[in-house]
Amino acid sequence: MKTVVFGGAGFAGLNITEALLSRGRDVVVFDRAEVPTAARAAFEVHPGKLETVRGDVMDVAAIERVIAPGTDGIIFGTAVTANAARDAAEPELVLNTNLMSLPPILRRAKAVGVRRVINLSSVAAYGAAGDRVQLLEETTPVDPQSLYAISKFATERVAERLGNLWNLDVISVRLCSVFGPWEYATGLRDTLSPHLQVMLAAEAGVPALLPRPINRDWTYAPDMAAGVLAVFEAKAPKHRLYNISPGQTWSILDWGNELAKVRPGFVCRLATNGEAINVDPHAPSDRAPLSPARIFDDLGWCAQTSMTQSIASYEAWWKTHWKKLGARP
Repeated sequence: MKTVVFGGAGFAGLNITEALLSRGRDVVVFDRAEVPTAARAAFEVHPGKLETVRGDVMDVAAIERVIAPGTDGIIFGTAVTANAARDAAEPELVLNTNLMSLPPILRRAKAVGVRRVINLSSVAAYGAAGDRVQLLEETTPVDPQSLYAISKFATERVAERLGNLWNLDVISVRLCSVFGPWEYATGLRDTLSPHLQVMLAAEAGVPALLPRPINRDWTYAPDMAAGVLAVFEAKAPKHRLYNISPGQTWSILDWGNELAKVRPGFVCRLATNGEAINVDPHAPSDRAPLSPARIFDDLGWCAQTSMTQSIASYEAWWKTHWKKLGARP
C-alpha cells in the first residue's frame, strides 16, 4: 500500500515524506519539481521505498495514473505560497494550483478506494482573525485575506463537502509557522521562514537585522510532520479539521541569540538608526497563537521540540545537508 504526496518536493512535503518513509510506508512523490538529490540520499536510510513522479497537478490524466489501485492514502500539499505581488500578477496560477487541482484528486481517491486524504491547509486561513483574538481555535471565525489564505480555507470546505457527498475520509490540518530541515527556495514559496533567513545571514557572515522580535508559535518541521502523521494514522478521529501547533510562543530574536551561542561571531539583533532589515517577517504584526488542544485531546499529539532543541537539531541538519541541498536537483 502506498501513500501519494502531492507537492512532496517542497518544504512541508519533504518532511512528511521522510516521516512516512521512516515508518516503513512506501511513498510516491508527485511534483513539478524534482526531489532534491540531498533529500533522496538522506531518505535512503529509511525502510520505506520512495518513488518520484514529475508532473502538473492540473493534468487529470497524470493524476489518475499516479493514484493507482492500491493507494492507501493521499497527502494534498500542492500550493503556491504567494505574496501580494504574485496575487496581483498570477491569480489564476495561485487559485488553480491551490484549489482547483483538489476535486480531481478527490474524485480519483474515491474511485480507487483510498483510505484517507489529508489536506494540508494553513494558519493563513485564519487571516485577520489572528489580530482580533487571543487564541485561534478551529471554531474561531476566519477572515482570510490573501489568495493563498482564501484558497487554503476553500480547500477545507471543498474537502468537507465532497468528502460527505462521496463518503470519502478527508481531514484538513492547519499548519502553523513551520521552519527547519528541507526548507529551500522552490520558486513557489514567496514567504521563506525568518529562521532560514537568519541561518543564511549566519552562513554569509553578516548580522541578522530584525524589524521587531517576531513572536509566534513556531513549529519545527519534524514536529509538523509527526502531527500530520498522527492525523493520517488515527483510527477514529472525531473531527475533520485540526490545528498543528506547539501552542508555545517565542521570538526570532531569542532564537537568533541562542543560535549565536553555537555560531561564534554571529549577531542577531533589532535594526536601529535606519538600518535595512534582512529578515522579513512577512506580516506587520504578530498574530495570536493556534490552540493545539483539539489534536492533543483527540489524538494525544503534542510538539516535542523546544526552541533550544530546535537550534541543535537544525544546526546538525544544516551542517550535513545544506550545501548538498544548494547543489540540487
